[in-house]
Amino acid sequence: MDISLSYRPTEKQRMFHASEADEVLYGGAAGGGKSYAICWDAFMRCMRWPGTHAYLFRRTYPELEMTLVRTMQTIVPKELGKYTASAHEMRFLNGSTAHFCHLSNEGEGLLKYQGAEIHWLYFDELTHFTKPMYDYLRTRLRAEKRLGITPCVRAASNPGGPGHAWVKARFVDSTYCGERIREMPVKSDILGSVAVRRVQYIPATARDNPHITQDYVIELEQKPRALRDALLYGRWDAFDGQAFPEFTDDPQHYEDGLFTHVIRPFDIPYHWPRYVSFDHGYTRPFSFGVWTVDEDGRVYRYKELYGCVPGEANTGVMLAPGEIAERLAELLEPEIRDGIRVAGIADPAIWDRSRGMSVEEQIRSAFSGVAFSKGDNTRLPGKMQLHERLKFDEEGRPMLYVFANCRDFIRTIPSLTYDARRPEDIDTAAEDHIYDETRYFLMSRPIAPRPQTRRRAAGFDPLAG
Repeated sequence: MDISLSYRPTEKQRMFHASEADEVLYGGAAGGGKSYAICWDAFMRCMRWPGTHAYLFRRTYPELEMTLVRTMQTIVPKELGKYTASAHEMRFLNGSTAHFCHLSNEGEGLLKYQGAEIHWLYFDELTHFTKPMYDYLRTRLRAEKRLGITPCVRAASNPGGPGHAWVKARFVDSTYCGERIREMPVKSDILGSVAVRRVQYIPATARDNPHITQDYVIELEQKPRALRDALLYGRWDAFDGQAFPEFTDDPQHYEDGLFTHVIRPFDIPYHWPRYVSFDHGYTRPFSFGVWTVDEDGRVYRYKELYGCVPGEANTGVMLAPGEIAERLAELLEPEIRDGIRVAGIADPAIWDRSRGMSVEEQIRSAFSGVAFSKGDNTRLPGKMQLHERLKFDEEGRPMLYVFANCRDFIRTIPSLTYDARRPEDIDTAAEDHIYDETRYFLMSRPIAPRPQTRRRAAGFDPLAG
C-alpha cells in the first residue's frame, strides 16, 4: 500500500512532536497550528505503536466535533483509519484507536474514564479544564510492558479561561516561558525509588506558522489590547476577562518606578510604618504580605510569604496554624530584631471559634510578635481600592508599588478573572489569596478616587511647534 502524507510541520510543531518530556504544552497564541499539531501527533503515535489508545479532550462535544474530529478526518487517509460517529472513535488499520472525548464537569464526567487505560493523553485548549480534571486523567496514564511505550501528556492552549492560573504556573512560569524543561522528582514509597517527570512549554505564535494568511494576523491586531496581546503575542499576563489589566510589570522602569507597579527593592526608612496582611489557607494557599507606607500614603509590598506547593497553582502546603506562625516569625525576624513594630490585618474568619480554638488564637500562642486586627472583608470596595491604588498619576506613579522579589503577587494578580455569575466581582474559585490579604490591608487605609493617567504613545503631534 503506497500512501502519501502531505504534513509539513513548522519548526515549533516539530519540537512538539520530537519532545521526550512527560508533559508538553504547545501554543500560547492563536494561529500557531495547535489543534493541527495535536491531531497529527496522535495520528503518528497511533500508527507507530500498534494497539495503542489516544484520548483527545475538549471541554464540550460541539467544540470537539468542530476542531479535533474534523481535523483528524481531514488528515487521516481512509485507507488507514475510519471514524465511527456513534462511538466518537477513529479506528486505525493497525489496531490503534483515537478516542474523542468531552468533559463537562469534575463529578460524573470524570467517572466515565475511571477504568480507561490511556496511552496518549491530549488536551486542546487546556485552560478550559480545571486542575482536578487534569490531575485525575493523568492517573489513567498506564500501559502494559508488552507495548514498549511510555505514556505521555500533550496539550495546547491560548491564555485565558478558567484554568489560566494553574496552566500558567505549571507550564509557563515553572519553565521560564519555555526557556528550560522543568524536572520534577516524584518519590515512590512502594518502589523505593525516585522518578523524574519532565514538563515542557513550547511557545508558538501566528508568526511561527507560515501557512497563516496576513489577513488573519491583521484581524488579531484589531482586537482589544488584552485580547490582542494574548492571542497575537501569546502573553500569559494579558487576556480577555482579566480583572486588573492595569497592573504593569515593566523591568525597564524598575529603577525610576515610572508607569510600572513592580520596582527594584530599596532600603526602607526606619520611620516608615510596617504592616503584615494575612489570608489563611490549608488545602488552599495561605498568604502573608508585608507592607510599608511612605509620607505621601503610597504603599509598598516589600516581601511576602506564600504557602503554595511550588509549580502547583492554588495548592496549599497544609500547615497547621502553629507551623504557619513559625513561618511568620521567620519572615518578620529582621523587623523584630531591629525593634520595628509590625501591625497585622487579617481575614475576620480566623477568629471563628465554632470548631474550638480559633486560628488567630493558635497563631498568637505560637508567635506573639504581631497583634492582628480584623480586616474589612467588604469585597467590592476592597476591589475598588486596588484599582485606585494601581492608577498612575500625571508623572506615571501609582499609589501601590511591589518589590520585584514578591513573585507570587506578580504572578497571581494579573491572572485574576471576573466571576461569571457576579461580573463585577473576582472569581473566588481562582487563586485569589494574595488578592484577598491585599484587600484587607488596603481597606485599613482607603484612598479617595483619583483621575487615571495613561502612558502616551510616541507619535506625530500636529500641534507641536
